[in-house]
Amino acid sequence: MTHPQSAHRPVAEGRSAVAPLLSVLVPARNEAGNVNELVARVGRAFAGLGLPDGAGELVFIDDGSTDGTGPAADALTATHPFLRVIHHRRNLGLTAALQTGFRAVRGEYVLFLPADLESDPETDIPLLFAKLQEGYDVVAGWRQGRKESKVFASAIYNAVSRWLFGLTLHDMNWIKGFRREVIETLPPLRSDWHRFLLHIAAHQGYRIGETPTPWQRRRLGRSKFGFSRIPISLLDVIVIWFLLTFSAAPMRFFGGLGLAALLVSGIIYLGLIALWLTAQTQIRPLFWAAGGAAIAGLLLFLIGFLAELIVTQGERLRELERTLAKRRE
Repeated sequence: MTHPQSAHRPVAEGRSAVAPLLSVLVPARNEAGNVNELVARVGRAFAGLGLPDGAGELVFIDDGSTDGTGPAADALTATHPFLRVIHHRRNLGLTAALQTGFRAVRGEYVLFLPADLESDPETDIPLLFAKLQEGYDVVAGWRQGRKESKVFASAIYNAVSRWLFGLTLHDMNWIKGFRREVIETLPPLRSDWHRFLLHIAAHQGYRIGETPTPWQRRRLGRSKFGFSRIPISLLDVIVIWFLLTFSAAPMRFFGGLGLAALLVSGIIYLGLIALWLTAQTQIRPLFWAAGGAAIAGLLLFLIGFLAELIVTQGERLRELERTLAKRRE
């Protein structure tokens, strides 16, 4: 049964049923002017790597385009057997497009490239693939010669990411390459979380590398990203850090805040008692503030206990899913 938001086009007859070695995943929205050149460059990259027929595939995700991107890609499947096209009925965003693609790719190595040709597939596919074969689990491209207005915003984002996650990469929101096991262990991604694939992979203990890649100014179409995303991205990176750090042990966060609130409350009450014993006076605003801090501390403890129960149930559900999956195998 077809998902109500996407239609997956089957692989053409005669295409190899053997899983390819290398998958290139390209999400696209309204990139009709770039499709022909993109597919041609990917084909030349596969040939340059010496991949035999069926060893390379291009999974193209048409994310609800309205300019003819989908039909243009469909037309190319007849002459480019390595191309597979998947359609979203409406625009779901880059994160949803990536999740669709991650479910569809079959290669041992998976590369993520944009459709706007700011990344040249003919150059960047061999660079990412070679770096992965050095033993890295994830490889990030590092844009060289980038000249556009978003450089400053990217620098802020990268600096915050390095501070919170300890990543020493230069460019965390660009092209990437993965070993298959990495994408299979990614958690469900929420809106705009495609920016944090490196953060999640690093938290899971995967080895991450970086390779310089040339940047090219797009020739056709326009960017889908603006400055309005900067504060959203900053908030998202904080949320990601919180979830990765405390999702398995939420009591450490809520309990820590609760202990701090109770400690502050206790110190204030001890000070008020000493003040009453020595000066026979009291400070009512501090008294009520300390009471509020004590109540807040107890509530934070309660939230921590409830969060721990939720996490425990989630772990049990995941273990049940793993057991059922093994039985189906």
